[in-house]
Amino acid sequence: MQFLEILEKKRDSGRLSIAEISFFIEGYTAGRIPDYQASALLMAIFLNGLDTDETVWLTESMLYSGLVLDLGDIAGIKVDKHSTGGVGDKTSLVIAPICAALGVTIPMISGRGLGHTGGTLDKLEAIPGFDVNLDLDRYRDTLRRTGLCLIGQTKEIAPADKKLYALRDVTGTVANRSLISASIMSKKLAEGIDGLVLDVKAGRGAFMERLEDAETLARLMISIGNRMNKRVSALITDMNQPLGTHIGNALEVIESILVLKGESDPHRTDLVELSYALAAHMIVMGDRAGSYEEALGMVQQSIDNGSAFEKFKEIVREQGGEDTCLDDLSLLPSATMTCLINAAEGGYIDSLAALSIGRGAVLIGAGRQTLDSVIDPGVGIILNKKIGSRVEPGEAVMEIHYNSEEKLAEAMSQFEGAISISKDPVPIPDVILKVLDEGETT
Repeated sequence: MQFLEILEKKRDSGRLSIAEISFFIEGYTAGRIPDYQASALLMAIFLNGLDTDETVWLTESMLYSGLVLDLGDIAGIKVDKHSTGGVGDKTSLVIAPICAALGVTIPMISGRGLGHTGGTLDKLEAIPGFDVNLDLDRYRDTLRRTGLCLIGQTKEIAPADKKLYALRDVTGTVANRSLISASIMSKKLAEGIDGLVLDVKAGRGAFMERLEDAETLARLMISIGNRMNKRVSALITDMNQPLGTHIGNALEVIESILVLKGESDPHRTDLVELSYALAAHMIVMGDRAGSYEEALGMVQQSIDNGSAFEKFKEIVREQGGEDTCLDDLSLLPSATMTCLINAAEGGYIDSLAALSIGRGAVLIGAGRQTLDSVIDPGVGIILNKKIGSRVEPGEAVMEIHYNSEEKLAEAMSQFEGAISISKDPVPIPDVILKVLDEGETT
């Protein structure tokens, strides 16, 4: 079999066979197919698509490119959550300790930022000393003792996805539902989970901008899970504006801690609502509650009694992090300079474009522009207003935390262009747009 023939077939909108997909994944993982050829096939897939069978075959090939964990010796139903990526989306840092504190076993293997969206691993690494690179023996031991572990992909788990994930990030091939589905599901199913709750973003800051496209993506992933005998459900959620108020790695750790401590802010209501909803669905899937309403009450109780925050501190200690910084937030990385973006006129915030803000965050150093880019954990943005907020002329809408004047200058047009103000009142948008239960497939 010749790879060039496979590439030309998909370039011309042909349907790939399971053998051709396996040949590509095996060859690329082993290093026999170079990045430039893999990039060409990714672009052909991006432009011409894969059908459901091709997507399942791609997922299976990526899944079995490495080790598929068996966690049957660890007590409890193993449940995880995955987001398709958003700006300011730090829900994993909130829901994982909540669920673990309530007895759900959470084996969470996460990724890094893709394009304008942040990555859970990058946020965790903003905590001094936090080690996301545990080997599988330590991963199992930590999970068994604490009910929670937060790591990145090891070389043994879905190595094809690890290589393709990085390549997609820098070749403009992220926003394709088959590539997204195969990446997410191969990595998650390799964890040894029993169930998965998906957070599929829709809106101008999401990879799937239209609601119907996000729903199609969600149903595709539920279909893949069903074919592999896993329980999968999905929430379709809004990503037209950033989630919560903090964007940037250390800043998102700070906001997660504030939520876990129960410190309220009307501008982060969307983050709290979504985090609680995702956690409640995971608790029901983990058979720790008989209904969604009961699970929501348990989530609130874990916040009120401090057990969720204590679980977060426990896992930080377990994975080598300095838990003192969770009580003294000034010990987390921070930028040296700040700049305010003020409202040009009075009225109501009509738009806080998540895509523009995410791109601006990357430009000041919060994300990667190339494979070898180094993230600055201290930089980012704090939103003082959200869509629907009243704003006076000259009032600060966002606060930029930065370390380089040159990078800030490059990003300013993104930040300033993200804000739109209406003279008339603007309704606060819903964060949860739709819920797809298990079995709602393509």
